Amino acid sequence: MQLVVGGAYSGKRKIVKQSCENLILHSAYNGDEFSKWQTSLKQNSTFVMEGWEKWVEEQLISGKSIDEVKSFFIEEIDKLCEAEKSLQFPFYFIMLEMGRGIVPMLEKNRNIRDVCGWILQYAANKAEEVYYCWHGLARKIK
Repeated sequence: MQLVVGGAYSGKRKIVKQSCENLILHSAYNGDEFSKWQTSLKQNSTFVMEGWEKWVEEQLISGKSIDEVKSFFIEEIDKLCEAEKSLQFPFYFIMLEMGRGIVPMLEKNRNIRDVCGWILQYAANKAEEVYYCWHGLARKIK
């Protein structure tokens, strides 16, 4: 799995589109449900997932605890990595860097930021390569 991380509108999706062919985008921004990621898979394509912060927010709003949401996404990242190995085509995660800004005043928003930070760390550890994007430029950091 390849991880592309950066701030809002930093060029993450553009970087992935430039480096891959036959993209299949599973995106919370397009209304794709996280739990249906397997239905988006297609052979001989590059599978891209984005909108993790929205999926985290949905889980928290549904009443799950921070620990439950964190555990859920860690387990799902493991499943996604296993699927990538068995299907033998590339998976990319595009994740939003939320930890460099102002600490949100609302507890709900702090919880989203915290869970996203934890799952981003986990994904970075699992990733074969990690790219950090800013101003439309990317640097390989792993």
